[in-house]
Formats: sequence, C-alpha cells, structure tokens
Amino acid sequence: MALAGAANGTFRLRLITASADTSDTHTRRRHWKAGEFPFSTTSPSSGTQRRKPRTTERPPPTPPSKGKVEPEERGRQRHWKAGEFPAAAESQSQSGRRGRARTPIKNVKKRLDARADSKAWACTVTEALSDRIDAKNWQEALQVFEMLKEQPFYYPKEGTYMKLLLLLGRSGQPSLARQLFTEMQQQGCQATPELYTALIGAYCRSGLLDEAFQLLDDMKASPLCQPDVYTYSILIKAFVDAPRFDLVDAMFKEMAERSVVPNTVTQNIVLSGYCRAGRLDDMEKLLSTMLDSATSKPDVWTMNIILSLFGNSGQVGLMEKWYEKFRGYGIEPETRTLNILIGAYGKKRMYDKMSAVMEYMRRLAFPWTTATYNNVIEAFAEAGDAKNMEDIFNQMRSEGMKPDTKTFCCLINGFSNAGLFHKVAGMVKLAERLDVPANTSFHNAILAACAKADDLMEMERVFRHMKHMQCAPDATTYSILVEAYRKEGMTDKMYALQQENPSLVSTELVMV
Repeated sequence: MALAGAANGTFRLRLITASADTSDTHTRRRHWKAGEFPFSTTSPSSGTQRRKPRTTERPPPTPPSKGKVEPEERGRQRHWKAGEFPAAAESQSQSGRRGRARTPIKNVKKRLDARADSKAWACTVTEALSDRIDAKNWQEALQVFEMLKEQPFYYPKEGTYMKLLLLLGRSGQPSLARQLFTEMQQQGCQATPELYTALIGAYCRSGLLDEAFQLLDDMKASPLCQPDVYTYSILIKAFVDAPRFDLVDAMFKEMAERSVVPNTVTQNIVLSGYCRAGRLDDMEKLLSTMLDSATSKPDVWTMNIILSLFGNSGQVGLMEKWYEKFRGYGIEPETRTLNILIGAYGKKRMYDKMSAVMEYMRRLAFPWTTATYNNVIEAFAEAGDAKNMEDIFNQMRSEGMKPDTKTFCCLINGFSNAGLFHKVAGMVKLAERLDVPANTSFHNAILAACAKADDLMEMERVFRHMKHMQCAPDATTYSILVEAYRKEGMTDKMYALQQENPSLVSTELVMV
C-alpha cells in the first residue's frame, strides 16, 4: 500500500509537472523554425511511424531541378546573395570560358560609332531650320524657313525671327535682314526692342551707320520699342570701330537725357576703343569713372583689356603694375588673363616668368587651353627655336588638346624662321588631316614661308589655291606677294597685282 501510494504520488507529481509545462508552453507560444520542432507533426493515432531523430551530420541538399520549385522553397523564397546562386555561378563560369576562348574585338569605338550613324533618323523641318542656324548657313536656313511658312500648321514666332536676324547680321546680309523684318511686320508679328536691336546690329556690322541711325529714330517714335542700353551699346561699338569718338560722346549724352544708364559692357567697349587708339588719358579717366560708379564697376574683362594693351605693346612693367592694381580692387584673374601674361612674357623672351605663370595655373587648377599652348608656341616660333616649339606641340597633342588655325600658323612661321622648310610642308599636310580650317591667316603663313624660301612657283600655286577655295586675300597677302616679286625684280607681276585689287595694293606700294 505504501509502495502503491508512493507510486501514485510519483505518478501524480509527474502529471502536475506535465500540466505545468503545458500551461507554460501555452503562455509562451514559441514559434519553431522549419525543421526544429522536436515532435512529429502527425498524430500517434494515424498509425504512421515517428520520424527518426536528426543525426549530427546533415545530408547535402539536392540541387533544385530546372523549372521546378519545391513546396518548401516556394514558401521560404530564399534571397540569394551576389555570387551565391548556383545557376548564376554556372553561367558565369561558362561565359568566362567562352570569353577566354574568344579573340579581342578591334576598333570597338569605331564599330559603335558606325552602328549609331547607320540608324535612320528623319528630322522635322523645324529641326532642320535649327541645324542650319547653328551651322551659320544662312542660305539654307532661309530656304527651310520658306518651306516652313508654306505649312498650314506653322506660324513663325518672335524667337525664330530673332535667330534669323542675328544670323543674317553676322553673315553680312543687312538687306536680307531688313526684308525679313518688313515681312515679319506684314504678317502681324509685333516688333520688339530686341528685334530692332538685332536689325541695328546687322547694319552696324556692315558699316551702314546712316541706316542704323534711321532705325534708332524709328524706335524713338514707337512707344513700345524704346531703345535700351543694349541698343546704345551696339551703336557705340560701331562708332568705336569706325573710329568716331565724337559720335560716342553724342550717344553718351543722349543716354543721359533718356535716363539710360550705361553698364559695364558699354564702358568696356569704349575702354577698348581708347586703348586701340592710344588715348591713355581718356582711358584712365573712364576707368576712374567706373571705379566710382555703382552700376558699371570694372570686371575681369576690364582687367583683360588693360593688360592686353600693355602686353601687346611690350610694356611688361606697366602690365604688371596694372595687374597688381586690379588685384587690389578685388578682381581675380581668369584663364584668359593668365594667357595674356604668358603671351606678353613670351614676346619679350622672358621664359622664366612665362614658366612661372604656367606653373601658377597648374597649382591653382587653371586649365591649359589651346590659347595657352599657342602663346608658348608663338614665343618659340618668333625666336626660331624649332626644338622647344615642336616639344610643346607634341605635349599639347599628348594631353588631348586640339590645335586650331593659329597653332599651325605659329608652327609654319617657326619652322620657316628656323629654315626647316621641309617641316612646313609636313605641318600643312597635318592640318589638312586634322580638318583645321584654312583661313586667310593660314594661307598668309604658307605664302610667307614660300617667299622666305625663294620658291615663287609654290607661292603662286598657293595663291591660286587660296582664290580657288574662295578665301579672300587681305592686305597682308598682297604685301607678301609684292615684296617677293620686288626682291626678284618682277615689276610686271607687281603691276598685275595692283590692277587686280587696287584697293589693297596701292600705287605707292608698287612704286617703292
């Protein structure tokens, strides 16, 4: 009985313990992960065998079959990390084997460019007009504009007329610009001060100052198109280039009467004219006025104008003095400012200061531009130092800087001064290969090299080619030819040049 009671007590104690564990399990409700639950999910009454306990070593997972997802994996949706997915690793290994077996493709960039160029692209008529304007092709731009006006859906706006007027003005076609302006008014497009200013600029670029004055009077008579500071600035620039400083003073007086305040651009235009004319006293007075003004303070363009004046005239001391003055005014130099200093030091063969400025540009992260290299090349070209000139040119090309027309003009002059005429021909061929525009200055450099080499036959061939390419000769061109013929005593050819262009070849030049 005692044993039975003890047995019953023990049994009862175990039941209490089990019930306590069950209540504790209900309160915690532990969420087991997949494969961690210690008991079988099937009930004992089902008659199935209980699952065997897991061994210490887990069998390796079977690789998933292609196109088939197991139910367990479908529920879990494992996120693979980069490089873990077995199919990706297999494809990478296969692609790596294929990549090692293939030979490298040559000229990849050329093939991609050719593929891009071969794609068909049908541009609209409006895009064609914009392309012609950007290319400064005024003949085709007007043709496309006429085609556009024939379309029933197209109505030209002020911006289109503005672009065409500026293009015609820069192309030296003031009559066509006036015709376009009249046509615009007839079609009901309202004229604005900007359109009037563009037409005035077209006349000023061609030197037709009377027509520009007439347009200015038309603007004054129109209440909605009164001239502004930009209109007067264009007129003042034309008078400075003339040079007609009396009209410049009249314009400033009229601006004061109409309460139009000149800005820094207007003052810089006049300042540049005073510098070119050598009117240094007027230049200093105007600069003092700018310093005292609140609307036309001197800027970096003012600094560049003054430095160019003294640098081009060889007055390096005054150039450095004014440079320090402008720095004292709080004006910081730019790349063009430092290029002016390099050019001035190079012309005076002050190579140590020229190198110091170039190092200063590198130190302050100022980019070496094409103008920077041109100034250095020009300095060595004038000195006939072909070796250093060629080294700078090679460095320029190695840094990916594209040479322009002035670069090759300086190279041709440098090799000519050094007596290396065979390299002059090489530079001409290289310029053609690089598609460098061959303008009048480029042909003049070749003509001067031929004249210095006493090769008059080649000089005449270049002159004929120049006219065939519709590159208009200037006074420098005829001066080189006349001097070469005079040196050989060919007076008949000198008179032929004078008869060909009397305006550029004066009688005094031929008779000297």
